[in-house]
Amino acid sequence: MKLKTLSTAIIIAILPSTNVFAAAMDRSGQSMSAFLQPGNYFEAGLSILDPDVSGKEAGTSETRRSISDMADDYYFPSAALKIQPTEHFSFGLLYDQPFGAKAEYTGDNVFVSHPGSDAILSQGAIDGIVTKKAKEALTAQGLPINDQTLAVAKQQVIQSPQFQQLNGALNAAKGFLGEGNTKVKVDTQNISAVFGYQPTKNWNIYAGAAYQTIRGNVSLRGQAYSLYNGYDASIKETEGWGWLAGVAYQIPEIALKASLTYRSEIDHKVNIKEDLSLMGFPALNTVLGGLDVSPDKIAAMNSTGKTTITTPQSVNLDFQTGIMADTVAFANVRWVNWKDFSIQPHKFGKVSEAIGGLIGRPNGFNLVQYSDDQWNITAGVGRKLTEKWAGNVSVGWDSGAGNPVTTLGPTEGYWNVGLGVQYSPAPNYFIAGGVKYFWLGDAKAQTGAQAGGSEYVADFSDNNAIAYGLKIGYKF
Repeated sequence: MKLKTLSTAIIIAILPSTNVFAAAMDRSGQSMSAFLQPGNYFEAGLSILDPDVSGKEAGTSETRRSISDMADDYYFPSAALKIQPTEHFSFGLLYDQPFGAKAEYTGDNVFVSHPGSDAILSQGAIDGIVTKKAKEALTAQGLPINDQTLAVAKQQVIQSPQFQQLNGALNAAKGFLGEGNTKVKVDTQNISAVFGYQPTKNWNIYAGAAYQTIRGNVSLRGQAYSLYNGYDASIKETEGWGWLAGVAYQIPEIALKASLTYRSEIDHKVNIKEDLSLMGFPALNTVLGGLDVSPDKIAAMNSTGKTTITTPQSVNLDFQTGIMADTVAFANVRWVNWKDFSIQPHKFGKVSEAIGGLIGRPNGFNLVQYSDDQWNITAGVGRKLTEKWAGNVSVGWDSGAGNPVTTLGPTEGYWNVGLGVQYSPAPNYFIAGGVKYFWLGDAKAQTGAQAGGSEYVADFSDNNAIAYGLKIGYKF
């Protein structure tokens, strides 16, 4: 069962990054495998994802048009350097891009804006306002509320000067909505400095600091986003610090290796540049006043302040063992705490507090949030085929981070299969490549105003993705 040490250590590293299309914004999987290689070691890799995510308008959307592929291709690099200066101490630098998003809606749907024709409020929302005011009038007059009295009261509301003024302002405001497509791009970069202590050849105890940056842009357009049709947010690259700790156990003679790694949350305090085109509408106060929004909440919409974005904590469990001559079985389990993750830019939040009472959210709502934590499992078998060639196969499952889920990433987990090959021209270095095919989970997409409830604006199903990876490794 014994394998050459280097082959054993790297044979499972052939495939593209495990979580190249995982729940929420998880990308790299934050692997520690390079740091756990024997001796001095360097690697560099590149992963590319080609997703296809399409769907149709559904739920609260008033039309049922098709939505073409909204998920853009993306790539991200990774690199690692591990030094073993003594028998008992090691040091490593790990670089990856752990979290991100890239998507853009096109075509003719509720996520694309058509100035002058898009309404600020849907017909369903206007009907709700009319019904609310009609019920308030009946209650004030001491009259019973039934189908007959409500129909009469609603007609009186519609014909009232106050409602006519509000309706006129809503129509006039159409010209101040945004133009173009809903799109998002978020990038993070992470460098971890890790120190390891090996009291014996079997144990490795390690810990370190993580330096992380985040930047991004979000544009909301189309009928789906109501008053936010025309909202833009720009996140200037901002840094934050976190930490990691873990322990590994190995028996090299039988290719057994197990590791458990924890990574902390990382806070980023950012000044997000925010614009909402509707704020330029001269009669906006008339509209909001007609919707019973209080003056102090209207005033707060123009305030400025910092936003805290906290990337989530995670745990990785990795295991491999030899199962026969020149063959290893491997598995990875990853947990990410997306349930506690949310983004609420300052101005976005103040606007949500102003209008939240209209939709049963008096405390406002978030731009992005998730309802569940992510679980990701990958398992497979790797085999050394000749002195220079090795290969592996794997299967993976990802739970997703809840459903319904944000319109900016409308999939719920996946199943995948992967194939990889490795070529080692010499015993101390290799070149590897792999491919994975993903069956993406069906999901209902909801806006921030709907998050936490069962309402949604679109349905995405029967989607897929292909990932490619290339990696070089060198032992010195």
